[in-house]
Order: sequence, then C-alpha cells, then structure tokens
Amino acid sequence: MQLDLDQTISLLERTPATLNALLHDLPDAWTSRNEGPATWSAFDVVGHLIHGERTDWMPRAKMILQFGESRTFERFDRLAQTHDSQGKSLDQLLDEFSRLRSENLRELRALNLQPADLALAGRHPAFGTVTLAQLLATWAVHDLTHLHQISRIMAYQYRDAVGPWTAYLGVLQCNGHSS
Repeated sequence: MQLDLDQTISLLERTPATLNALLHDLPDAWTSRNEGPATWSAFDVVGHLIHGERTDWMPRAKMILQFGESRTFERFDRLAQTHDSQGKSLDQLLDEFSRLRSENLRELRALNLQPADLALAGRHPAFGTVTLAQLLATWAVHDLTHLHQISRIMAYQYRDAVGPWTAYLGVLQCNGHSS
C-alpha cells in the first residue's frame, strides 16, 4: 500500500483518543510498571510520543520541504521522556499529547502537500536519503508500534496471573520495542 495522506492523517488523529480511552484514570499499577530492566512503562511511551510530536515528525517534514537533502535531521533522543515527563501525571501527558498532535495535524493539512511534495527527499542521520512520504508513513506506523507496545506492557503485568492461558495469549509471547 502506498502512502495516502488522507488515510495517514485519519489514523494519526485517532491515536490521542485511543490512548485516552485505554489509559486515562487507570490505576498506576497498569500505567507505571514496565516489563523489567531497560524497558518502558505506558507512562514512558506517552512521554516518548510527546517528544516525537515536538522534535521529529513536523520539524523533519518542514526541513525536507525547505532544505531537501542539504541538511541532515537532528538526531532523535529516544530517551528524552525520562527528564521531560518528570513531575507530570499521566493525565497531563495525555492532554499534552492530544494538544500537540492536533496542532501538528492542523499544520500538516495547511501544507497542502501534493504528490510531488511527497517524493521530496531529506537526509536522516542514520538512514541517509528518505522521502517525505516515508517519513509520514513512519509517523503512522510509529503510533501503531507504540499502541501495540502499551498493550504488551499492560498484558505483561498479568503474565503470571493468567496461568496456563499464557500459551494462547500472543501478546504475552511478543517481545521487543521497549529497549
């Protein structure tokens, strides 16, 4: 499937509501626990998504449109949420993410991107040449990756409680994405 900007935006605008439905007012036992050393909690994942809204998707899209491949993207700090989220509640983070996502999608729509724009290239610090279409598709898949991750982290909390059903619960068999 090729990138369809309207479909991409349709998915991206649902992530805040999905996170709110899953996490808002949930006890900390579900949202602050992780899967062990060097893994993230649901709280950490939401903080990570906020950092991406501020420093990754739209800044990089604008950089491609303005500079093409002549400038390399800033490196993304995958652990910035450890200090950025300190002192905040999960509900505050969910509100902040919703606000930032709404602003970014408003800005994305205002760019009125055309097919030729989506083919424009930028320079990623690790991957080299990437297109605007690839960046926008990655934004959507990044959301889906972290929604999956949050489900897995939360399921992990009941890994022992489910007893023998573990064998039938695929979410408990999956690993990755946290470290």
